[in-house]
Amino acid sequence: MIEVSHLSKVFEDYKRGPVAAVNDVTFSCHPGEIFGLLGPNGAGKTTTLRMLSTVLRPSSGRASIAGFDVVKQPQQVRENIGFMSNATAIYDRLTAWETVEFFGKLNGMPKPLLKERMEEIFEWLQMNSFRDLLGSKLSTGMKQKVSIARTIIHDPQVLIFDEPTSGLDVLVARVLLQKIRELKDRGKTIILSTHSMHEVMRLCQRVAIIHRGSVQAMGTIDGLLAEHGQKDLEDLFFHLVDKADAEAELNAKVGV
Repeated sequence: MIEVSHLSKVFEDYKRGPVAAVNDVTFSCHPGEIFGLLGPNGAGKTTTLRMLSTVLRPSSGRASIAGFDVVKQPQQVRENIGFMSNATAIYDRLTAWETVEFFGKLNGMPKPLLKERMEEIFEWLQMNSFRDLLGSKLSTGMKQKVSIARTIIHDPQVLIFDEPTSGLDVLVARVLLQKIRELKDRGKTIILSTHSMHEVMRLCQRVAIIHRGSVQAMGTIDGLLAEHGQKDLEDLFFHLVDKADAEAELNAKVGV
């Protein structure tokens, strides 16, 4: 469903020159699974997801979603994905209902289908009690539900969640993670970017650990623990991060 091959993104910094935010990243995401991108802040997770969602153009490499190339067929890619950013950015002057309706219209949904789909989603997410509240009046949890609703309104097969629980209290985060699991049970293919090992353990069938813009390891959690001789995901994570930092420091000293 998602194929990423040697994907890189280089930005120009006026002081440092070319800076590789993502470097030669390769992974695949199978239909109907939750695939985790686990890494610290600044690891390259968001940049990778923005390339997959056609917001950023790769510097090199290629990626496809549902068989469509993110560079050559961006419109078809956008039709097949829902992208939930870690920035909620709900419109203050639109109600919850109007916000979701707006995104449905952006996706070209016919009016009868859009209304039917909205009624279904508002019922599933238990949003009817605040459907007429303005965005400025919504609680954090309500805003997160609106974000999910506008992400899935056009019923895409692929969903991308970029650190969706960042800044949320534990109760709101728990509800959000439950809804992500339910979307997987409905047959959706999901990429979940996070720095939370708890979320990966709870939701993901496979994971790629990313640091310094590169994939340090990829596979099932049990398989990675056995491969690297670590007792739990936290130990594995810090082992790989420390190893990558040490290699980067060594390369810097020898001028590589």
